[in-house]
Amino acid sequence: MRQKIKNMDRGILMMLLASLSFAFMGGFAKVLSQTIPPLEVTFFRNIAGVLLVGATLWKLPLKQSGGKPFLLLFRGTMGFLALLAYFYIMAYIPLGEAVTYNKTSPIFVAVFAYLFLDEKLPKSALLAIAVGFAGILLVAQPDGFSFSKYDLLGIFSGAGAALAYTSIRELRKYYDTRAIVLSFMGVGTVGPVLLMLTAPYVHTTDFDFLFAEYIMPSGREWLLVIGVGLFATVSQLLMTKAYELTKAGIVGTISYSNIIFAVIIGVMLGDPIPDFWTCLGIILIIGAGLLVSIPKGK
Repeated sequence: MRQKIKNMDRGILMMLLASLSFAFMGGFAKVLSQTIPPLEVTFFRNIAGVLLVGATLWKLPLKQSGGKPFLLLFRGTMGFLALLAYFYIMAYIPLGEAVTYNKTSPIFVAVFAYLFLDEKLPKSALLAIAVGFAGILLVAQPDGFSFSKYDLLGIFSGAGAALAYTSIRELRKYYDTRAIVLSFMGVGTVGPVLLMLTAPYVHTTDFDFLFAEYIMPSGREWLLVIGVGLFATVSQLLMTKAYELTKAGIVGTISYSNIIFAVIIGVMLGDPIPDFWTCLGIILIIGAGLLVSIPKGK
């Protein structure tokens, strides 16, 4: 019993540190996105992961049956686009709001798992979906029924990540975990390169987040690039360790501290303090996420 409690305490601490690290990554990405295109930030975020995960393949080859290449590509593409949207909106809206949109993914996972995996939706999940979408409306505060471009991309960052997570439930039956991770980081590395090469020939304002010419980082920008990669890697390692030590429901609950850390770091970087309705929306989204995740941790 004492060992279980000790592991739970360590797991909670690991998840708190992971959430803080995620928030720092967001802070570095927000500052970097002011001078470097978010598409390029996404490239640097993923190339570091490709090198790290790829290095493990030399010592420990993949053990998998395979057979779902298009689903693997789908997972990588949705993960890449969701991350790109996430980095893009950071440059234009408060960091806390950007992170909140991204943390709506558990709500969308419940919907997609019902639609595509025939998973049941308990009453708590139905309530969570309703509460979550009410929270999204309060954070977005649309003018009538018109959402801003940044709010739509924010919602997509959560929904796109949810599609990627939902596909993992099927992919893990066929692929090594590292192959699934590489599908995301690989597309997230090759995709930006192709889009940056195409950018000089494409002129658009509606899809400017997809096309941007490469800008060579200099001086402080390289430090920010390293910061994004470093904190992204550290947060992934800490989060993985947290899930090893503590039940998923508990870790999932603690992960919402990421939003609080992001709001604090965002305000320190010059973001306005969230108003009452935004705070209420954030609380509703956190509550919806807990309603979805806690039953799974029983």
